[in-house]
Amino acid sequence: MNLFKESENIIVFNVEKESLNLEKFLFEQDLSRRLFTKLYRNKHIYVNGKFQRKDLPLHVGDIVSIYMEDEEQNIEPENIALDIIYEDFDLLVLNKKPNMVVHLTKSHQKNTLSNGIAKYFMDKGIKKKIRFVNRLDMDTTGVLVVAKNPFAHQQLALQFEENTVEKKYKAIVSGVVEKDMDYIDVPIGREEEKSIRKVATENGQEALTKYSVIERYKDATLLDVQIFTGRSHQIRVHLYHIGHPIIGDSLYNEKSPYINRQALHSYYLKVKHPRTKKSIEFIAPLPSDMEELINHLKGK
Repeated sequence: MNLFKESENIIVFNVEKESLNLEKFLFEQDLSRRLFTKLYRNKHIYVNGKFQRKDLPLHVGDIVSIYMEDEEQNIEPENIALDIIYEDFDLLVLNKKPNMVVHLTKSHQKNTLSNGIAKYFMDKGIKKKIRFVNRLDMDTTGVLVVAKNPFAHQQLALQFEENTVEKKYKAIVSGVVEKDMDYIDVPIGREEEKSIRKVATENGQEALTKYSVIERYKDATLLDVQIFTGRSHQIRVHLYHIGHPIIGDSLYNEKSPYINRQALHSYYLKVKHPRTKKSIEFIAPLPSDMEELINHLKGK
């Protein structure tokens, strides 16, 4: 095991200033206390290739590395085609297809995206648990990020918690939207305790959405939508709230004969890479069912 060479299991940090001890240095790299404790307990934190106590003073030129051990996968692998946008040591970024469940549930133990990723990990010799960073509804398509190790997951989860991630969607909505651009700043809460349906309510959680008109049709509009918070069903609820629900959304609108799901696609995601800290963008092209819906609305 080469503790000076980066891999899916090893993250390397270069010490560039004096006076910090090992623990404080890693906290400055945004390593969570929970992950630090686990790595330290298992003696998987090293300075210049040796395990050291956490209060060790560091010096310029020291090399700190953390090792993430292999993990058991308990998801049944299935041969499901994945549309991979990007992959490296830390990330597997997919363009999620329509009508595909992401996580295993009591009613969906097979034919989920998790089953397909489990097979991909197995074939590639990636011995890690599947850690989804963001979430998409079953009927929403687009950019879906999987972390390939605990460090990458923790780093990206922190960005989502702090709302520093740039998230953009395309949505086709009922009716002609009059304003070229507007913000929807309305809290979102649950309609009833056991209902999956959410509503705009003063008693809900803060939610902020921005939309811009891309194209208007006879009785529909194609929107570019950016969300600054991550509430469940946020875009669907906010667009319904302003009187322009998403076409095909059976929960907040009605079923459509022209598309068998809500016409919502996560086309753009911008994050800081967990390892390099540089901004990285992921783009997923519009799926064919939304293209076909647009052609129908244009009368083609």
